[in-house]
Amino acid sequence: MSSPTPSPLDDEIESLKARITTLKSHLQTQTSTILSSPSTTSLISNPSVSSTQLKQKGLTPTILKSLRHYASLQKAHNQQSLYRTCATITTFRVQDPDPNAVDGGAVLGLRVEVLTRGKFVRPYYVLMNRPYGEGRKDDNGNGNGKGKENGKGSGREKERKRKGRYANWLRVHRHTVPPCIPLSGLAARYLPSPPSTREDEGRQQDLVKFAKRLRRELVRYHHRLATISDLRRAIIAESKQQDQEEEGEGRNKVQDVIPADAEAKQITIEWEDGQTGRLVMGDDGEIVNVVALNGGQQSGRDREVVRELVGQSRRVEDVVRRLGSSGSSGSKAA
Repeated sequence: MSSPTPSPLDDEIESLKARITTLKSHLQTQTSTILSSPSTTSLISNPSVSSTQLKQKGLTPTILKSLRHYASLQKAHNQQSLYRTCATITTFRVQDPDPNAVDGGAVLGLRVEVLTRGKFVRPYYVLMNRPYGEGRKDDNGNGNGKGKENGKGSGREKERKRKGRYANWLRVHRHTVPPCIPLSGLAARYLPSPPSTREDEGRQQDLVKFAKRLRRELVRYHHRLATISDLRRAIIAESKQQDQEEEGEGRNKVQDVIPADAEAKQITIEWEDGQTGRLVMGDDGEIVNVVALNGGQQSGRDREVVRELVGQSRRVEDVVRRLGSSGSSGSKAA
């Protein structure tokens, strides 16, 4: 059975719902702007303002109380947003509840914030412990609170000293980082395990560089996802614009744009006639390679389709801007 054709009334209802959603978003923006302004803050927090002056401004005690409540919430939100924007990487300490955990259950955590499309995504966490030492020393300077055992020889003492040197070295214990992020490679480079030979004695751990590189990889990953979403939106908008202007008849239009791998470095492009293409971009969004394959019985690469899609663009963002400008120019001409 074919689906019923939507009536003009249904279209009008959907349009009104979309408009209501937009107006609510604008209302929230204006409310936060007014509550964050210095003049509003000084007015509702100044105790020297008399009740007569407040009544002249239309502020009753009930309204003033409500304004102060929302102003305090807005202040807390602004402070949290400022902190998350400036302090994108924070450390914290937690206690492992496992009674058999290494280092007495002490765990050091990293919290990584990523901002994309004007919003913060869910923070990423990396938990690390110290499994290479013998724990903290007691007042007598003995590891784990135990004295030296007689008759064990100098080899046992050397091993004890060696472990004491690497007692504060860290190891990744748990994390919430996506599998496509090379966390193990970053940990092997910046948080290596204690050297087993004398040739590796000079290796040191660098937690600061590890955190910076990890956040850089996460930001790159979300930037690539946002770029793919923008490209898909721009191509769909251009196709709709061509349909409205009746200029898309006979043209092979792009049907869908989807990421082809977990790292979001490869993009699969599908055309209406069955053609498929693959766009490969680098870590920062630069175009590495673009290939379009003919569909149907004809096989081989279609360079004209690639030239029409990419043009002289060197980055995926340039393709998005080019498609957006062509769509806007077409609408102005119409």
